[in-house]
Amino acid sequence: MNNIIFVLLRRLHSPLIVLICVYAVSILGFVLIPGMDDQGRPWRMDFFHAFYFVSYMGTTIGFGEIPYPFTDAQRMWAVVSIYATVVAWLYGIGAMFSALQNKAFQELLTINTFRRRIRRLHGPFYLICGYGDTGSMLVKALTEAGMQAVVVEINEERINALELEDLNTYVPGLRADASKPEMLRLAGLELEQCIGVVALTNHDRVNLQIAITSKLLNPGQLTIARAETDDAYQNIQSFGTEQIINPFKTFAGRLAMALHAPGMYLLYEWLTSVPHETLTEPLYPKRGKWVLCGFGRFGKSVYERLQEEWSDVRVIEAEPEITGAPEDVVVGRGTEARTLMEAGIQDAVGIVAGTNDDGNNLSILMTARQLNQDLFMVARQNSRSNDAIFEATHVDLIMRRGSIIAHKIFALIQSPLLDVFLNLAKEHENDWANEVVSRLSGVLQEEPPVTWELDITAQDAPALHRAVTAGERLSVRDLYRDPRYRDESLSCFPLLLRRGVEDILLPDDAVELKKGDRLLFAGQASARYMMEWIRGNQNVLSYILTGEEHPSGYLWRLFYARRKEPGGSG
Repeated sequence: MNNIIFVLLRRLHSPLIVLICVYAVSILGFVLIPGMDDQGRPWRMDFFHAFYFVSYMGTTIGFGEIPYPFTDAQRMWAVVSIYATVVAWLYGIGAMFSALQNKAFQELLTINTFRRRIRRLHGPFYLICGYGDTGSMLVKALTEAGMQAVVVEINEERINALELEDLNTYVPGLRADASKPEMLRLAGLELEQCIGVVALTNHDRVNLQIAITSKLLNPGQLTIARAETDDAYQNIQSFGTEQIINPFKTFAGRLAMALHAPGMYLLYEWLTSVPHETLTEPLYPKRGKWVLCGFGRFGKSVYERLQEEWSDVRVIEAEPEITGAPEDVVVGRGTEARTLMEAGIQDAVGIVAGTNDDGNNLSILMTARQLNQDLFMVARQNSRSNDAIFEATHVDLIMRRGSIIAHKIFALIQSPLLDVFLNLAKEHENDWANEVVSRLSGVLQEEPPVTWELDITAQDAPALHRAVTAGERLSVRDLYRDPRYRDESLSCFPLLLRRGVEDILLPDDAVELKKGDRLLFAGQASARYMMEWIRGNQNVLSYILTGEEHPSGYLWRLFYARRKEPGGSG
């Protein structure tokens, strides 16, 4: 605020000087020019009356001549003063509007407003750098899950879109270059409430700079970055960044997983979904010949994974010399029936339209469908604005770069143990994944599962920690009993138990809990809220363990004790 006043005064010092001088001369003239009172005697106006008269005269309010009617000399001076003060006011007001409309001054106002909003944030928040397709989806998912976020974006249109977004909680946004450390500090990077930084800009260099700044200025917080090249991936990883996501490799891995383990693919999709999405349907892509259109970064990643899955892949690429396409490449865009037929589309089982142009990808799919109705169709969607068009094509799988990254980051933020579970799940067969999916289906309704963690510590679960410390036997099953009807279960179940360095997948209900245990649950959101009672309320936990209700209020305890006395009504 001090900076704003200083800058404003610096830009208005000339108009203020002119206005002060005009007022001073006008007041002095009224003091020096003699007047006449109501008795016809000479009278001179004092400084107070002169200042009062010039004040309302200069603002053109006009209350009349005071305290006595003016002489001709005073009226002549009043005319001069009126024109002089009006011109001075016009000059001052014009200069003020010019200063307020100055771009630098408006940026200073924006920065100060943003700084105040950051200071008003209560509780932890995540700093999101980049508000494109990925950033907007992630911010929406975080706010719907009850988390706070702060956005730094260099594009003014996207910041305006953030202001107009219908989010559950207010999200402060700053139009600034996130690669500059001072902007990240302004956005709260060094605050204790900032528990994570997510770098989602379109440039790997900027994401690298954000990751470096985050680790140097606040080493203890979670840092997640997007990297679309191997060089950027290695560079960002060298600074200790916890999670680095390559959207192309992530999607290629999901497609390969759908080929050899549809159940595992479905498990991944469900557990990494964001709130209020619809449950993903199972996919059953076929093995055999695949046609891949486009051999850029996305195409290369898909090509490698399809090759690993023992699929025959034929590539169509318009510029094979630049992209380094295989020797048997078909030169073309894939939008022409000729190139698709040359690639063997008639006897192929699937096609991937993976160019960086949405129009070409849609054209490829429509042409391929006319040549082979039985194809498993995969499309790369580059712009979120084309959602309706791609949905209308009814393809089997759409690769939305922003969606893939947002889903994975949200899952990592919401439940860090989920990444551990998913990595361990890869070591199991598809039948095991089908069993987990079936168990999830039994506790879910129409929306995907919510995942959350429960730590047997004094901070996270005081009631559970006290019980375990006192030597009470507490099992995994007790954690998801219904706190209203202990013989019934909440709509959830445990996915993982971490005990020290040991990780137990799908722990048995009879496993006894110990201090320091960390558990990962999946189920309905209502079950998560119910579990809050068990982890924090000693009386609820006592009911869960013994089946006896213990009143907590003083009057209820007194009433309950009297009922237990001999001769009591109970």
